[in-house]
Amino acid sequence: MTGIHTLLIANRGEIARRIIRTAREMGIRTVAVYADADRTAPHVREADVAVPLRGDTVADTYLDVTQLLDAAAWQGADAVHPGYGFLAERAPFARAVVDAGLQWVGPPPEAITTLGDKLRAAPWRRRSTSRCCRVPCSAPTTSTPGTPSPTRSASR
Repeated sequence: MTGIHTLLIANRGEIARRIIRTAREMGIRTVAVYADADRTAPHVREADVAVPLRGDTVADTYLDVTQLLDAAAWQGADAVHPGYGFLAERAPFARAVVDAGLQWVGPPPEAITTLGDKLRAAPWRRRSTSRCCRVPCSAPTTSTPGTPSPTRSASR
């Protein structure tokens, strides 16, 4: 990841405040977004710049990818941090950020997709954990808490 100069935070509340605080410590300019109901929220006041979002609902504002990318472009952001929840677990949003030429502060879209599927995630998680973190990983298990032996099927 190259240096970030301006970071759009695609979230609100305490999560956004924590990101703003950390970015400030790192010398990164922050851009908050907000719905009308949040116009006096602390994250709006604490960011270097705050951009209003059009709409009345969360879906119309904080989940509107086009508005978020427009705000990033308007403010010259070179990166987007999704925060927690909201868009952080949505691979299409991560992909849209990357496709817009911005840095995505989070796992790659492919990882989000894979980790969203528990069956596909198990082998990936074991490989990544053992390789990246040098943590020994045990073989997969099908045991269910409270049962004396491994389960053989989902019905058991």
